[in-house]
Amino acid sequence: MHTRDVWGEEQASRYIRSLFARFEEIASRKTPWRAIPAEFGVNGFYSRHDHHYIYWRLLSDGTIGIVTVLHERMHQLDRFREDVVK
Repeated sequence: MHTRDVWGEEQASRYIRSLFARFEEIASRKTPWRAIPAEFGVNGFYSRHDHHYIYWRLLSDGTIGIVTVLHERMHQLDRFREDVVK
């Protein structure tokens, strides 16, 4: 994991915990839901968290399903398509 290698185990753990806290905020609608741009070809939503973008879909039972988490420096459209196809 890049963060662990560059910043150390403690920082990596702190960042992972903050991502899961953001997932909870998304699930409880405490953070804005922005529609994924049409060119992505997927119905869903996204939110920024520090240097990452979190993409999710609303599932049929009303819960959220995290599709992918991408770093801001990644080409979002290409990586999103790669992750969705997997």
